[in-house]
Amino acid sequence: MLFQKQNVSIKQTELFSKLFEDYISQNEIVKPFYKYHFEKKDFDAYIKNENFSYVNREVLVKSLQHQAQLVNNTASETIEKINQLLNVNTFTVTTGHQLCLFTGPLYFIYKIISTINLCKTLNVNFPNHKFVPVYWMASEDHDFEEVNHANVFGKKIIWNSEQKGSVGDFNTETLTSVISELKTILGDNENAKHIIQLFEDAYLNQSTLANATRYLVNELFGKHGLITLDGNDVELKQLFIKELKSDVFENTSYNTVNKTINELNKNYPSQVTPRLINLFYKEANLRERIEKQNETYKVLNTEINFSESELNSLIENQTEKLSPNVVLRPLYQQKILPNIAYVGGPGELAYWLEYKLMFDSYKINYPILVPRNFVSILDKGTQSKLQKLNFETEALFKDGNELVKQFIKTQHNDINLNDYQSSISTTFDELSDFISKIDKSLIGSVEAEKQKSLNSILNLNQKVNKALKQKSENDINQIWSIKSKLFPNETPQERYDNFSMYYIKYGNDFIDFLMNELTYDLVSFEYTLLLEK
Repeated sequence: MLFQKQNVSIKQTELFSKLFEDYISQNEIVKPFYKYHFEKKDFDAYIKNENFSYVNREVLVKSLQHQAQLVNNTASETIEKINQLLNVNTFTVTTGHQLCLFTGPLYFIYKIISTINLCKTLNVNFPNHKFVPVYWMASEDHDFEEVNHANVFGKKIIWNSEQKGSVGDFNTETLTSVISELKTILGDNENAKHIIQLFEDAYLNQSTLANATRYLVNELFGKHGLITLDGNDVELKQLFIKELKSDVFENTSYNTVNKTINELNKNYPSQVTPRLINLFYKEANLRERIEKQNETYKVLNTEINFSESELNSLIENQTEKLSPNVVLRPLYQQKILPNIAYVGGPGELAYWLEYKLMFDSYKINYPILVPRNFVSILDKGTQSKLQKLNFETEALFKDGNELVKQFIKTQHNDINLNDYQSSISTTFDELSDFISKIDKSLIGSVEAEKQKSLNSILNLNQKVNKALKQKSENDINQIWSIKSKLFPNETPQERYDNFSMYYIKYGNDFIDFLMNELTYDLVSFEYTLLLEK
């Protein structure tokens, strides 16, 4: 075994929003915003009560088979899962993520593993049904700055490109120098050579970022039957025409989501703000929002505009030119997939909780929202430092300054200037009572001297703390070293570090271990610490 697993309660980490914590704990305040929770009895009820008769399984399977052929490394296990979707007793479990360079931060890996493992758990618990994992590529996103980099050993590797439009369409031929930079950072051990070769095969031998990501994900997870779905698909978008028209011409999404947000805002801040029209217009090198201005539908930042009839015709006949935003994308997903659960992080689940009424209005099944696994990895060096400082592993989640104060207090618990302040205050109070019997006009002078003395003690206290910090400077530096390891750039490790850092150390065993350990029991959910053995 590479690691020893230790669980910490979600609340204890203090990393998550109140809404997320309340959803996890099934707080009564949140229950109106979802129908089923992520426990066995609710999955059972979902399977029995919800019907996916609106899903066109034939079109779905045909499109997925076509997409699988876009690269030459789609696993036979994935093809088998795709074909299973023709059966009405087969459901999907989906996660979605951007096309981050080299997979981006670690949690990209954790999300997919969580999705695969949830399917395994459901297949065991409900043997009369099949559950297949789906990774939904956010290929139509146009915010390139969010996906064009990876952080490796504290260095930010950036892919600079002048390309515009949906990132999935970006040509990857300019990534040669970026991969060379990564090669320099990772070194030349066997694991490094293997991961660099994988990145070269993915990014340099595939023509677009979407195909490169598909290839890379296939290599990492294909043997587990993971299906990679690109929503930027003509046939699949045509299944969504009715909902597109309702959003554009009736503002259904805007009205229903805003109604939910008004209720949520009584206790929590909202995550996503819907627009009257939740669509982008998409062409080569272009993805811009559609907005109604008077009687015209205008594509912002362009000269393109449509009348109502023209836009209606576009929706019907050139659906591929329309791209859902963050409000419509989940609805699109649920319309084309027999999807029973969505696996996501706290931000994602927060905005999904805004959508239940919208799904009800469109008569599309709202999925069970399942938190992905949250993970921190502690290498042997970090664990050794913790032990020398007499900190439990749970202390990692405390504020760094709080840890420093705690350390100093435990190392120097015989020093307590607060007692001196209390003693001085008591002495001056007694003196004030005595002097007031002689001359009450002197009480003010006594109070002034009392305050001077208390301020002196406060000043001395600061000097003593500074002296103690200097005396413990090495240990304090170790505390900050630990914090930077687990929270690089003041960000949780899983949201910052790229998985290549860990792959060059552990090789394929790293992902295999995660697959074995990041499991679901449909009973409890906690944060995972992995302690290197």
